[in-house]
Amino acid sequence: MTLPALLTGVIPPVCTPLTPDNEVDTASLRRLVDHLVDGGVTGLFVLGSTSEAAYLPDRHRETVVRTVVRHVAGQLPVLAGAIDMTTPRVLDHVRTAGAAGADGVVVTAPFYARTHPAEIARHYRLVAEHGGLPVFAYDIPVSVHTKLDADLVLDLAAEGVLAGLKDSSGDDGGLRRVLLGARARPDVSGFSVLTGSETTVDAALAMGADGVVPGLGNVDPHGYVRLYRHCRAGDWDLARAEQERLCALFRMVDVGAAERMGRGSSGIGAFKAALHLRGVIGCAVTAPPQVPLTAGEVERVGKHLAAAGLL
Repeated sequence: MTLPALLTGVIPPVCTPLTPDNEVDTASLRRLVDHLVDGGVTGLFVLGSTSEAAYLPDRHRETVVRTVVRHVAGQLPVLAGAIDMTTPRVLDHVRTAGAAGADGVVVTAPFYARTHPAEIARHYRLVAEHGGLPVFAYDIPVSVHTKLDADLVLDLAAEGVLAGLKDSSGDDGGLRRVLLGARARPDVSGFSVLTGSETTVDAALAMGADGVVPGLGNVDPHGYVRLYRHCRAGDWDLARAEQERLCALFRMVDVGAAERMGRGSSGIGAFKAALHLRGVIGCAVTAPPQVPLTAGEVERVGKHLAAAGLL
């Protein structure tokens, strides 16, 4: 389907279910998509951080996009992460995503080599010019070690280079600067600003964000849809209560022992364990070299689900 003029609502970054031998579990992926659609989400983002895109070989990335696009069959827009180190490599991913039927792509700044703002701007302009799909900037400095400058983002939006921003920077002040700048500039229109923070959605929407891309939305899409609807209706007490319930649920990302694994292993492992416990995916395995959760840690995930009314 064609992207709406302004992408809004709940657009979860879809987990990538894997088999025990690290192939894409397409049957589980289709069940997960059904779970998200049933939850009322407004779009899907595949091949992001929560999707373990950095761990997937190119053939797995293509399988994920094709599987989701075919299964959704035009019900919802599908964004695909085209995340790689340099412009030529990103363009390869964009072309693959376009051929698979994605409606737009999500692109970080270049990384590995240090980049200048002029190189970042050139990167996005070249991807937009040669990729043939709407481009959403992905601001995730913890992974690419570059914080996207608000004025640069707004200038690229005014040029028509960027269709939107997924802000996973954790910088609420920077997010507000983008929102205020977009509101103040008559040359910026149809530009979607989406927060990637699961725990401050109500605050971001109150500031004027258009939607949310929550990793925890894989586990509880209904909760994020309720939260979004409460905010849009101006029911801020209900929104705060729902946000606080989701904050408590989000604590599952810390079940993994810090001396044994990184936060990514713990967080993605917890999301997948929760989806497995809820009967959505067939296996909770994560891609190597991530460290798997222990049985006791999975049991703690189950307690978080039960406390949230999801088991």
